[in-house]
Amino acid sequence: MNCLPCCSSSNDSPQPSPSKKSTRKSSKRSHKDGFHLTSFIERLSFKSGELPRQMIYLCRPQLGWIMHPCACLCADSSKQRAIAEELSRIGCDGKTTAKAFTFRELASATKNFKGDCLLGEGGFGRVYKGFLEKTNQIVAVKQLDRNGLQGNREFLVEVLMLSLVHHQNLVNLIGYCADGDQRILVYEYMPLGSLEDHLLDLPATKKPLDWSTRMKIAEGAAKGLEYLHETANPPVIYRDFKASNILLDEEYNPKLSDFGLAKLGPTGDKTHVSTRVMGTYGYCAPEYAMTGQLTTASDVYSFGVVFLEIITGRRAIDNSKPTSEQNLVTWAQPLFKDRRKFTQMADPALKGEYPVKGLYQALAVAAMCLQEEASTRPLISDVVTALEYLSVKDGQEGGPKLLSACSTDRNFDYSDIENPETDDRPQSESNANRKSCSSREG
Repeated sequence: MNCLPCCSSSNDSPQPSPSKKSTRKSSKRSHKDGFHLTSFIERLSFKSGELPRQMIYLCRPQLGWIMHPCACLCADSSKQRAIAEELSRIGCDGKTTAKAFTFRELASATKNFKGDCLLGEGGFGRVYKGFLEKTNQIVAVKQLDRNGLQGNREFLVEVLMLSLVHHQNLVNLIGYCADGDQRILVYEYMPLGSLEDHLLDLPATKKPLDWSTRMKIAEGAAKGLEYLHETANPPVIYRDFKASNILLDEEYNPKLSDFGLAKLGPTGDKTHVSTRVMGTYGYCAPEYAMTGQLTTASDVYSFGVVFLEIITGRRAIDNSKPTSEQNLVTWAQPLFKDRRKFTQMADPALKGEYPVKGLYQALAVAAMCLQEEASTRPLISDVVTALEYLSVKDGQEGGPKLLSACSTDRNFDYSDIENPETDDRPQSESNANRKSCSSREG
């Protein structure tokens, strides 16, 4: 899908928003390794269109510099040294494991980037399967397109970000290459590819994901966002959450990848950060697309779109469908209001093999995440709590209880659809109850 680079927003004034409190005890604005992300991202906050023609420093004088308009680091040795020294200096007293590879090493690992090794390609470049003989390790090698959408800043952000944030649901960066004009990232190899490969436009010969696997993937992906939002300090806004960026290991455990568009979230009294709109059409939150004001709630909206894809098997944008069904969220909104039509939203590939109660609850989570008003969306940690419940296997007891959207601490429980088969209340009555709860909160 196409990315949406738009002009920067001129409205930088903070907007008031109601405070939210998460019920997950593990959600803390601190990091166990004690690093602070602001220290290196701030030095990478230049805008390529606004640099003077003379050379300016990227990080600090001894680390090399960037020249406008070509935006290339001044010398090959300076390029690698700039990244390597910055990683060593910031990365937890040198504990970072990202390795600086030569282009020759990676060419050898991928058989000179042979077509047979190609795993996929997108707006940022091509990804190859490689083998590192020194470590006897299979890896994924992403060679960035020199004329593509990801420039030096995005490359450095991704290298530094993935070298400093570590979680079981974030892809592990093994190393990078900055030889000459090459920009290459080396990741752990995820044998099952992306969620998109197993969910959308499947060939007839490929078995679709079952319901429990879908909920497992959604839960893991949400936990990756939870780490970025509520453990990293300051919070990190992923900004490009979509099915093709969720990679799967051999047991369908998901990991978020592609951090080139990641942005530090607001700190202190700020309610948002203002930036030019970047992301993928169909996944961007409406307030971000219209104003350029970015918050963690923007990621929650994107998660809601992907979760709806997981439930329905439909793409966020599908121009092959009738006009009224091309935009997934637009198609789903009227169906959210009539629970009698909820089963029509389930992926036909499931062939009815899903718990009806689980479907209703999953759609309720998606609907909450897709609220047009950012302040009414749940925290991602509360979404994780709900998904932990949904991912419990059928018949298994003891899962965490769903939370209530009407409680004062922004938890959600969806008690009105807890027993969908016996809930005969008119939809208007249910909606009135939700509005009443919202007014009490506000």
